[in-house]
Amino acid sequence: MDKRTLRRAVQTARQAMPESERRAGATAIRENLLDLPWVQMAGLVACYWSTDEEPATHGLVFALWKHGTTVILPVLRGDRDLDWAVYDGPDSLAPGPFGIMEPVDTRRGVEAVRTAALVIVPALAVDRTTGVRLGRGGGSYDRALARVGPNVPTVALLHEGELIDGVPAEAHDRRVRHAALPSGIISLG
Repeated sequence: MDKRTLRRAVQTARQAMPESERRAGATAIRENLLDLPWVQMAGLVACYWSTDEEPATHGLVFALWKHGTTVILPVLRGDRDLDWAVYDGPDSLAPGPFGIMEPVDTRRGVEAVRTAALVIVPALAVDRTTGVRLGRGGGSYDRALARVGPNVPTVALLHEGELIDGVPAEAHDRRVRHAALPSGIISLG
């Protein structure tokens, strides 16, 4: 299956998922992550503000922030690369391009993701053997992941059934080290 076909299939399945199942899944993912010592000890976490049918991150971002973790969220630049800014509570966000909420704090630059002790990214699917993630096709998170050190945990959030075999990969595609699903955290390749 090519990337475009797989993207469509996952997006169709996500749209058909009942809202109650999405909410329960997001709560389980949040609790699974917050139980991990390497998440609890991460002083700076790069995350994202979820949209649409993605596993919701709003509660996770808020919980990390309330715990005292510094959370940086992406700010989409005109060249589709990701700048980063600090999340400082729900009132620190404003709509950005495509209506996605972004922090209004000072931009820290595209290299800010290098300083994160944990990087949490969106994905439509992840290959269970290789850790290759399928994004939406803009390459923004592949560029960000390319800046992350080899020992930093990278985690893609997924709904059940989105950790699969055979995600198509190209040279620019970046891998993640973990997949977070409602059923648990899976370490990859």
